[in-house]
Amino acid sequence: MSKNKYHRAFGVYGIYVEEGELLVINKNGGPYTNRFDLPGGSLKEGETLSEAMKREFLEETGLEIEIQENIGVVDFKLPWLWKEFTDVHHIAVYYSVRTIGGNIQTPEQFEGQDSLGAVWVTEKDVSLDNASPLVLKAFEWLRTKDLGIDAEIYQDWKVVK
Repeated sequence: MSKNKYHRAFGVYGIYVEEGELLVINKNGGPYTNRFDLPGGSLKEGETLSEAMKREFLEETGLEIEIQENIGVVDFKLPWLWKEFTDVHHIAVYYSVRTIGGNIQTPEQFEGQDSLGAVWVTEKDVSLDNASPLVLKAFEWLRTKDLGIDAEIYQDWKVVK
């Protein structure tokens, strides 16, 4: 039996592309600290998936969005020492989104805010060294239109300090 103790994280994430570039955030918390990550996050009490997606995108980027498509769900497992946990099992609902208002701006910082701001990246800009598994999976989906079925497992994941 495994001695790993998993924290289950569930969230919604938006894929927004313009001219071949993906909008990502600079993450300042959690297992993806100091990496590019997708705009999105967890649900508040009583919030629907689509409400959470719109709120998180606005909070992290300054952009108001419309959801175009529910792409699907994918999960990731990776080591992360946090509280009493040894690992995280991250379950991510992916949406294709487009903007309907707002401007990219540095997000207001409050407890729980884990975005330092949004930037545009190409697939050539990202790697395991500077991006979350969510960003890598987003580029894979943009190439193949397939998220796959099996979890992505990163046994040698390092949190960037």
